[in-house]
Amino acid sequence: MSTIASRPPAKASLVNDPKVRGIVYQVVLVAVLVALVWAAATNAIDNLRAAKIASGFGFLESTSGFDIGQTLIPYSATSTYGRAFLVGLLNTLLVAAIGIVLATFLGFVVGVARLSSNWIVARVATVYVELIRNLPLLLQLLFWYIAVLRALPEPRASLNAGIGVFLNNRGLYMPRPIVAPDSWLLMASLAIGVVAAIAYSVHARRKQAATGEQSPTGRAALGFVVGLPLLVWLLLALLGTNPISFELPQQTRFNLNGGLQVFPEFVALTLGLTIYTAAFIAEIVRAGILAVSRGQTEAANALGLRSGPTLKLVVIPQAMRVIIPPLTSQYLNLTKNSSLAVVIGYPDLVQVFMGTVLNQTGQAIECVAITMAVYLTISIVTATVMNDYNRRKALVER
Repeated sequence: MSTIASRPPAKASLVNDPKVRGIVYQVVLVAVLVALVWAAATNAIDNLRAAKIASGFGFLESTSGFDIGQTLIPYSATSTYGRAFLVGLLNTLLVAAIGIVLATFLGFVVGVARLSSNWIVARVATVYVELIRNLPLLLQLLFWYIAVLRALPEPRASLNAGIGVFLNNRGLYMPRPIVAPDSWLLMASLAIGVVAAIAYSVHARRKQAATGEQSPTGRAALGFVVGLPLLVWLLLALLGTNPISFELPQQTRFNLNGGLQVFPEFVALTLGLTIYTAAFIAEIVRAGILAVSRGQTEAANALGLRSGPTLKLVVIPQAMRVIIPPLTSQYLNLTKNSSLAVVIGYPDLVQVFMGTVLNQTGQAIECVAITMAVYLTISIVTATVMNDYNRRKALVER
């Protein structure tokens, strides 16, 4: 019986190797992208030189020469463009932070209300969602600013809500807190209260995982965060020291003096972003709750839980796994939509830096690049935090 000698398989050529082709394609793609970026940068530099426009970021150290209505840090017309950028950035972060908190709370309330067994509550929530999310945000901002806030009376006829609170077409005037030099004890007690509340919450979560016994984390956190500083305040008051006093606004013949002024542009932007984003969050919450099996609710009812505890302890924790990913997108949208503040004159990052600073300096590339980098950084940080929270809430299979 003859045997046929087996020959080794021929080696595949480098051209037909998928790995080699993939590396070659990637190298070519990177080279093309580098060439395009290099060509765009060279063209931009040549155009700037031809127009005799200086390039670089040295303009940030120049004097701005303009005022900004709302500032969270000291600023004047003699400050630098870099300081103006920081003012606009802080104003943007303020609106985004407050809008995210308020929109989340309102969205959860409306989302749960849409599933209410009460016909009127469910229909009102439905009308709110369908009306608000189908109207452009720009029109809603203009409505709140022009039709609502600008229609308020003049300062001389301000609406007096009592306890030093006035409302007119120039904004909301409230008592301004004045912090005394020895108020560090109050701030320290607040920090200690926050740390104690977090520690107690972690302990209660571990205790519940081990024994199933629940602890009153909400009341405990309120006692630590509010009760401890209040106790320190009372002790300091008994010792004759007032760590925080309040400057009340005084109504004069034509205006109001003193106190803390909340500008109508800020109120209109916060209201518009909150109400608009909450309509989308409500639908996300409703979808998350409906994604939880009805058997979970029936099992909770069989154990004797009422509808309120069932929603809080059984349904919402499971629904969060569905709610968090799209909720992150709404947070990012709210932050980016705050750039519409330029329409109503709120001094956010776009209005200050991409508007006034750009017009005065002509540094278009630098201003656009910095603004894009800021929004990209805010979005990445927000997404990272929410993704980490989502991983901790994800279902772990055993």
